[in-house]
Order: sequence, then structure tokens, then C-alpha cells
Amino acid sequence: MVEAPSPLPHQNDTYEFCIILPPRINSAGIWENLAYPSTMLTYSLPLLEMQIVMIFVSSHLIYAILKPLGITLFASQIIAGLILGPPIMGKLNAFRNIFYRRELGVEMIDAVSVFGFTLFIFLTGVKMDVKMAFNSTKKSVVIGIISLLSPIVVGIVLHKTFNEHKRMNDVIKTERIVGTLIESTTSFSVIACVLTELKIINSELGRLALSSASVGDLSTLFLVHIISLSQDWATSPLLALQRVLVAFLFITVLFSVFRPMMFWIIKKTPEGEPIEEVYIVAILMVAIGCAIFTHWTQQAPLIGAFLFGLAVPDGPPLGSTLINKFECFVNGIFLAVYITASAMRVNPRKMVSNPPRVKFSIISFFLTFLAKFISCFIASFVSFMPFRDSLAFGLIMSSKGVVELAYFSTFRDNWVISEATFSVAVFAILVNATVIPLLVRFLYDPVSRKYAGYKRRNLMHLKPDAELRVLACIHWPENVSAMIGLLDLTCPMKESPNVIFALHLIELMARDSPVFIAHHKHETNTNVGGSFEDILAFYQYEQNNWGLVTVNAFTAISPPKLMNEDICTMALDKQTSFIILPFHRKWSVNGSVEAENNVVRNVNCSVLDRSPCSVGILIDRDGRRKPMKSSSYSVGILFLGGKDDREALTLAKRMARDPRVKLTVIRLIAYQDRRDVLDWDTIMDIEILKDVKQNNGVLGNGCDMMYVEQVSDSGSQTAKIIRSVADDYDLIIVGRRYGVESIQSMGLSEWSEFPELGIVGDLFASTDLDSRVSVLVVQQQHYIAESRH
Repeated sequence: MVEAPSPLPHQNDTYEFCIILPPRINSAGIWENLAYPSTMLTYSLPLLEMQIVMIFVSSHLIYAILKPLGITLFASQIIAGLILGPPIMGKLNAFRNIFYRRELGVEMIDAVSVFGFTLFIFLTGVKMDVKMAFNSTKKSVVIGIISLLSPIVVGIVLHKTFNEHKRMNDVIKTERIVGTLIESTTSFSVIACVLTELKIINSELGRLALSSASVGDLSTLFLVHIISLSQDWATSPLLALQRVLVAFLFITVLFSVFRPMMFWIIKKTPEGEPIEEVYIVAILMVAIGCAIFTHWTQQAPLIGAFLFGLAVPDGPPLGSTLINKFECFVNGIFLAVYITASAMRVNPRKMVSNPPRVKFSIISFFLTFLAKFISCFIASFVSFMPFRDSLAFGLIMSSKGVVELAYFSTFRDNWVISEATFSVAVFAILVNATVIPLLVRFLYDPVSRKYAGYKRRNLMHLKPDAELRVLACIHWPENVSAMIGLLDLTCPMKESPNVIFALHLIELMARDSPVFIAHHKHETNTNVGGSFEDILAFYQYEQNNWGLVTVNAFTAISPPKLMNEDICTMALDKQTSFIILPFHRKWSVNGSVEAENNVVRNVNCSVLDRSPCSVGILIDRDGRRKPMKSSSYSVGILFLGGKDDREALTLAKRMARDPRVKLTVIRLIAYQDRRDVLDWDTIMDIEILKDVKQNNGVLGNGCDMMYVEQVSDSGSQTAKIIRSVADDYDLIIVGRRYGVESIQSMGLSEWSEFPELGIVGDLFASTDLDSRVSVLVVQQQHYIAESRH
């Protein structure tokens, strides 16, 4: 069988073929020649479409098969390229006519993929926060620089070792230097993709990795330009000065002319309105123009697009608009084509024909990886990071991806590195991209036991004179007044003050790296739009309760699926006893549902599952809320029994210490509960209700508390009671009681719409209930009694 032609058009062989002018671009389809339908593939557009479809289908089919094993999409795309390459599918005549036609070859797919990768690099620059590199901690700077220098040192030593006994020509020497530099790089976009794939991008480990990678990425860019400049200087000092001047002017124009123009576009756009289409198109054209300019000045075209991306203001509205419009298409189509087409260039026969180069390449890739991994592991471990986390961190910092593949592919096209070395590099990247995510998942699992409650952090076990530490989460400005109103009812006192941690959660848009901001009481501005006004209200609440309340405010910008990590991590670090979350529904002033946000709902459900302390979900239906300093406030609690209801009653008792609050405890009991059959849960219920029953009326300390018992032998009776009492109170507190079956709730679970609220809480959140009462659904901390291993 005849060997398939090489997919690369840069060969020394001579071919003769005809070029049809004007070019044959579009065909009439299979109807043009029914006897030979494949004639349509002699036209460039149908051929390109067929190539893209085959690449897309094959890569996603392989990913669907390998995903259960933990294999990433990037690794699946490389595997697809290896299968579609000359050694396997390239031997089939039908397939060879699609990808390796001599009159068209892979020039088209190469051109499309490189163009798409240029857009990918531009969007990477848009999402990258340059300030992260310059505002990095000392630890991040040290790790970023060490991760770059340690593989280079090992590469130099290895180069000297293999060069001891024989002279080496300049081609091989250059190839080894280039390979070492590429293996030494730490790409920010690759690290961000790995962390996103592993869903740990906003973890403490993820933030350190991103910060270190940004330092390493910029250090690599600086080092490469220094090496390039030194080579130019050795050839012609005048040429070196010219290139430095051009690069300086180019960067100056980007950040002194184009960046202010883009801020002008943002300022011109009304708040809440989309950026005009003409500006989006103009920015994209400038990005392509920057790539052409750097290519014209004998620099890599990707650098121009990347630097212009850095100049684009990240985040909404401009950066987010660019990401939303182009990222799906660029990453889903262009990037897949680029990765697969690059892997199709692998030629195993060249590896066999050149053993010395292959041997050196394998040793070099392994030792440089080992150097980067060990250096990052040691640097993180001596910084008091746990052993397993340090191992995972070292692996993440040693990750390789599409950027390294692009470097090798570019140098392969320019014949700086040989086909054998390129083939080894692709296999090395594939092994790296396959093994590292699997090992990191094994070593670092932030979900399984990170937030397990080995220490009781709930309201019931607080000492009477202990401070109440509460984490109050907000998503929208509408959450603020309701949250502060609830906090004001918790009756802070000098003996037991409140410490409030206000966390404003914002969805991460047009950025690769999550942002965490600790606000200061006396700051007058913030870079996060809309956050400062919400935080200011909490500081005003602190001033109104001076000496009784302490407020610490934070803003977290992270992906929606990982917001629960920010909440649980802060609750764990700040040792809070209670988390307050806003319900995902917003009610209008007339009592109808105005909006629902499933992102908020998913966050609430995740926090309920993993929280290290007790949790409350606040359902705010009161559009006509009483002022915080109202003379009276009526609070009711529905008590059915169980740990969640006991936690809710503990909070209600704390509220009852406020002279403004009138508390009514409504205990729902079934008729058969009046018998003398007791279990441990019932005994604890009786104990916590004892002081409520004894002080039915006005307590000696000024608490106005009322105890009422109502009989309910079915879910329907409970629903009637809820409807009858809903309008009697300003706030009703209930326990979640998820999964707890009782006579009082029998039959209601089948109609439950929101399991995160429990059966009773779900009835209060129902649109069928015509009431303005606000509801707080409480879940006690899931306590783990066994010892930690």
C-alpha cells in the first residue's frame, strides 16, 4: 500500500499539479456529478467543511468514550488527531482524498486553525488579569520564577552532558534550546483550563496556581524577548535597537491610545445596555491588525493579538461581551480544529528513523517536567501547604496544553525542530494532559471532607455570652435591606455582640481568574461595579449599632458553579455559626414573582449539602418592609420537632430578647403524639420547649413570648394552619427538616417544589400562598462525631 503523503506542505520533493483559475470555491453538491459525488470535494469550501465536521465528530466521539475515565477534552482532541493522521486513517484512500489532496492538501485547514488560534490567544489576553502578576504575593512571585528557571537549569546541564564527547551542529543545538524553553514555560491559559476542568479554580490552591502562572507567563515573555534581542544584537546592534523601539512604540500605542478609547466606549454605553456591534467588530479587526503588524516586524503574530487582548478592559461590559460573542465558537470549533490538525502532523516513522534525537527528547521532557514539579512542590510545601496539596500544586504547575502544542507546531513549520522531536513532544503533551488531571483528582478533593463538621458550629451550642458570628451572602441589591433587617432582629448585646461577614457574590465574566476583595471601612471607591453601594449599607448598619456589631465586608467574583466554595471556605475560615442565604426568587411590590435565578438556587443547594455550620435561607416576600427601628415586630416559629426546628427555636429565642420583638411559638402535634411514647429526639424537643412553656406570657427579662399548641394529623391540616397564621407575623422561622417524615407533613412531599426549603418552607414560598410574610428556613449543621483520620 502506498504511504500517505505528509500533511505538511513544506517538503523538499517536487510535485506537478494544475491550479484552476478562478479558484473552485463552492460546488453544486452531489448533483453536479451523480456518477462521482466525491467531485464536490475538489472545491475548497465543501472540502473544508468536510474536514471540520470529521475533526469535530471524531474528537467528541472519543471524548464521550474516555470522559468517564477522567480524560480531558484536550487529550481527546490530540488522540483524534493521532487517529486521523497518516499512520492510521491516512492509509485509507477515501480518507486521504479528504485531508491529503495534493492540489489542496491541508493548507486550508491549517490557515483556518491558525486564524482561530490567533483569536483564542486574543481572548486569553482579554480574560487575563495583568494586575494579578504585579500584585502577586511574595510566595507567588517566587514560585512563578522558580517554575521557569529550574527546568532551564536542568535543560542546560542535560545539554552539556550530551555534548561532552562530540561536537554538535547548530541545528541540533538550536532545537534542544528551543525544546528546553518550551518545556520550561508555565502558561496562564493552560493552568486556568486545567483548574476549570478540575473545578478548583476558586480554591486556595487554584488562586495560588493562577497567580504563580501569571508571573511565570510574563517572565517567560520577558526572557524570550531578552534572548531574541541578544541574538539580534550579536548580528546587528542597529537592528536590535530598531526592534526594541518598534516594540516599545507598539505597546505604548496599545495602552495609551487603544485602551483609553475602549474605556470611552464603555463610558458612552448606558448602564445595562449592550456594547454597540460596530465597536465589537472594530475591536476584533484591530486585534487581527495587531497580529499582522507583529508578523510584519518579524515577530510571532500571536504576540500582537495577545498584547492587544491584555489592553482590553476585562470584565463587563466590554470584555464580557467579547467573550460571550466569540468564545463558544472559537473554543468549540477553531481550537478543536487547531489541536487536532497539529496532532495529525505526528509521524511515528520519523521517530524510529532518528533514535538519538528521540532519546534526548524523551530524557529532556522527563527531566524538565521533574524539575518543575519538584521545585513547585518544595516551594509550596515549605510555605506550610499540606503534603498532598503541595503534590497536587506541583502537578498543576507542570501541566502542558494547547499553548505548548502551538509552540512546537510553529517551530515545526519553521523547521527549527525536526519531525521526530515534534512527534515526541506531542506524545509527551498527551501523557501530561492525561495523567496530571487524574493524579490531581486523587490528591486534592476540596469537596468530600473539607467542610465536614468535626467541631460544633451552630446556634444551639453557643455559650450565652459568646459572640454570634454570621456570614451574610448577597447577590443583588434587593437582598441587602432584607438581610440587614434580619440581622437587626438577632438582638446584639454587649455581652454577646454580633460579628457579621458580608459577602457579595458576583458571577465571573470575561476573566480566567477569580477575584476576592477584602473591603476596608474607610474606602471610598471600588473597581467592582455595584459592589461598593451594597457593602456601604452594612457599614451603616454597624454605625447604627456601634459597639454591638462588627462588620467585615468582602466581594467574591467566581464561576457560578463554584460560588458555594467561596461561601463554605469563608464560613470555615471565619468560624461562623450561621450562614444566611437569599432565596432565588424575587417578589415584586404587588406580591407576584418577579424573577427566578437558578444559579442562586444551585448555590444554595450546594451550601446546604457542604456547609461547615448552620444555614438559613431567607425568603423575602415583604416588599413593604417595616423600618428596622420599628416599635414592634411580630415573629412566629412553627415547631414540629427535630434538630432543625430546635436550631430555629434557638435563633427565635435570641430574637425574643429584643423588646421590640413579640415571639409566638406554634407547636404542631399529632393526636397520637400525646401518648407517653418518647424517643431521644422528642426528649430534646421537650427540653428546649421547657422554658418557653414556663414563661408563657412575659418573661422576667422583658421577653414577650407566647406558646401555642395546635393539633395536625395530616399534611392538609398543616397547610390550612400555615395559611391561617401567615398574615399574623412579619417573620416566620421554620426548620428545614429535609427527609424527615412525620404525620403533620404526610402527603406534602409529593407536592414540594423546592426541596432545599423542606416541606413547611416550601409551602411558605409557594405562589399559591397569598401573603407578604418573610420566612427564614433553618438547617442545623451536619455534625460528624467520629475522629478525624
